[in-house]
Amino acid sequence: MKLENFLDKKIVITQIKSGLKFNNRQKGTLIGLGLRGIGSSSELIATQSVFGMIKKISHAIKIK
Repeated sequence: MKLENFLDKKIVITQIKSGLKFNNRQKGTLIGLGLRGIGSSSELIATQSVFGMIKKISHAIKIK
């Protein structure tokens, strides 16, 4: 399923991996999405900028 199908809808993003060994840009992306640690969740409205952040750290998050 493509992310573009969810434009302007609410999505829930959950962090599933630790950001400890990420580089500074990836850590900043986690903070920008409102994620603080493993198991933390954030509910956001799906926009193009949010999709860009999701693609950069897709290996560390789960989307509902």
